[in-house]
Amino acid sequence: MNKEDIKLGDWHRILIGDAPVEFLLEVFIRTVIIYLVLLVTMRLLGKRMNGQLTNLELAVMLTMGAIVSPAMQLPDRGLLSGMLALGCALVFLRQTNLLGFKSSKAEQFIQGTETVLVKDGIIQVDEMAKNRLSHQQIFAALRSENVYNLGKVKRLYIEAYGMFSIYQDETGKPGLSLLPPSDEEIQSIHEQPKEKLLACTNCGNTVPAQPKPDACPICQANDWVNAIL
Repeated sequence: MNKEDIKLGDWHRILIGDAPVEFLLEVFIRTVIIYLVLLVTMRLLGKRMNGQLTNLELAVMLTMGAIVSPAMQLPDRGLLSGMLALGCALVFLRQTNLLGFKSSKAEQFIQGTETVLVKDGIIQVDEMAKNRLSHQQIFAALRSENVYNLGKVKRLYIEAYGMFSIYQDETGKPGLSLLPPSDEEIQSIHEQPKEKLLACTNCGNTVPAQPKPDACPICQANDWVNAIL
């Protein structure tokens, strides 16, 4: 667009731009497609990509950023198309939330469900891999709640919106240390159980130290350390 074509009183250009009125229908179709693609993408990216936002909220935020930018910065784009797209995004969010409220199956499909990462002191390695989480991410989440022994974890969930929830086992059975092995000084806070046990470094499963175990019966790893209290 030439600068001579930009006139302050040209309301047709300001509201609609250079495109025909029929372009508003195309904007609606584009918004629907982008919104659905973003929603599916957020589900595929994994729960930790969402943080404290739900999939719907994050998809709407990204959609709104893409919608607002051209309408604000490009002189050949009308405001009405951006306003229509923003209205569509708002309606989609509200209607999708309503659908989830009325149907638990729809809510689970859109938002996802919680996942058990630790069960009775044992890391669910397959679930950890599905959610693209590392051991250090799990250990850091537990240490942030002052949990330093995996044996004290009854359940560790990753919620649908990406946050961790921890339920501790107060019996305090022996388990894998969650403290960094390189920090020998801090390791001294641990107590040793009366019966010497070994803990699998991959899943946290504990077995008697004698006879010396081979591969872990749960995850098939073969790397053991002393279990602690």
